[in-house]
Amino acid sequence: MLLATTILLLVLLCLVWTVWIKGKPKDGLHLPPGPRPFPVIGNILQIKPLKFLLSLKKFQKKYGPVFTIYFGSRPTVVLCGYDAVKEALIDNKDVFGARGKMVVPEYVMKGYGIIGSNGDRWKQMRRFALTTLRNFGMGKRSIEERIQEEAQFLVEEFRKTEGKMFDPTFFLSCAASNIICSVLFGKRFSYKDERFLSLLKNITGTLRFMSSVWGLLFFYLHGRIRHIPGPHHKGLQHLFDLKAFIQEEVDESVKTLNADSTRHFIDCFLVKMQQEKQNRTSEFHNENLVGSALNLFFGGTETTSTTLRYGFLALLKYPEIQAKIQEEIDHVIGDRLPLAEDRTNMPFTEAVICEFQRYSDLVPTGVPHSTTEDTIFRGYAIPKGTDVFPLLTTVLKDPKEFPKPMHFSPDRFLDDKGVVKKQAALMPFSAGRRICPGEALARMELFLFLTTLLQKFTLTTVVPTEDIDLYPEFSSADHMPPSYKMSAVSHN
Repeated sequence: MLLATTILLLVLLCLVWTVWIKGKPKDGLHLPPGPRPFPVIGNILQIKPLKFLLSLKKFQKKYGPVFTIYFGSRPTVVLCGYDAVKEALIDNKDVFGARGKMVVPEYVMKGYGIIGSNGDRWKQMRRFALTTLRNFGMGKRSIEERIQEEAQFLVEEFRKTEGKMFDPTFFLSCAASNIICSVLFGKRFSYKDERFLSLLKNITGTLRFMSSVWGLLFFYLHGRIRHIPGPHHKGLQHLFDLKAFIQEEVDESVKTLNADSTRHFIDCFLVKMQQEKQNRTSEFHNENLVGSALNLFFGGTETTSTTLRYGFLALLKYPEIQAKIQEEIDHVIGDRLPLAEDRTNMPFTEAVICEFQRYSDLVPTGVPHSTTEDTIFRGYAIPKGTDVFPLLTTVLKDPKEFPKPMHFSPDRFLDDKGVVKKQAALMPFSAGRRICPGEALARMELFLFLTTLLQKFTLTTVVPTEDIDLYPEFSSADHMPPSYKMSAVSHN
């Protein structure tokens, strides 16, 4: 018993020493200030898992726009507000351009793919994804045509509700997911397809796990609890199931591949794998294919559908904004299919979409970055390899950049002449080297889905506008709009 106690004390002393060393001055400089961490568990006692963002914002008030917190014994620098985030991600994009610790994706994907990779692997995967998405269609159907087609399926599903109240979540998720499915796999799914429904369920399950108490505990203590039975394994299984689905699609594409007639993203990647099969150091192999496809599939499904769901709720609360969009649709588009190029002639609609993205604030913590070298930032010493959280919610809700940030106001994106004005602080896709590769696709989807639906329908609700609450359902790693129902009645 005495020996065990002695060993435990020695371990704790070593951990205290480790924490102290990491905060030791470098050339007279320290890491940014922050709450004092406890050995082993870091700041977990000062951060309530279900109030993760609220805890970080309290630290911001106490320590300023740049502070340090500890996840276990690992320090993480948190950046708050547009000025600090811009200075790091844009002005010093190379220094802050590496990917930080992403525990759940790393556990499942082992560092392969686009989002969780670094170095040459990340450069190659990102470049290939951007090029393929930009050129997609390969002389066949463009992405715009695919979105237009899916928008018609969405219209039909709305029409089937016959003006009755319904929750739009399912339909919007199906539509957004089908676009990325078309790009990745060359096909869309029926909204009743059991396999497709399972995919959507796994995406929702993954998001809820990552924002749950168990998800945050796994982030803190993954090295210890990943071997312990518990609910976290059920949460992780959702992502493993998505990975297995992608692998099935890859295996099927291998059997039917025609290098002279590529059909989708997976085909293009497989052809690249063939071209580099003699290169033993090539990053074009099965693990990176599955990882990249999963990154695109996950991101391409959830961000667009949730932004629209948040946006529709805002239109229910502010019906005058919806009416003004419809007036612009009637004037510019009329009865024909909306086109991506219509955006330049519809400034109010474009401003509304910008406000959708700002207000919904879907990834409030941002995706973690990491420093590529020792650096001095705002008078603090940040060692190479330190994780950095650009807290995007403090950028999108920065009162200096967006006065009255909790008020939904598309006019903030219009100048005195009614022309859309660029706001550098609008960073829903992050910024710098790690900006989301699917940004252009998401913006096109938002515009075409919104205009196509409001061309045909007016969205209404029986809930008084003053009782509609835009506050997110939960607020930790993600922002999700509260559940609601609406009706879609014929416009014109």
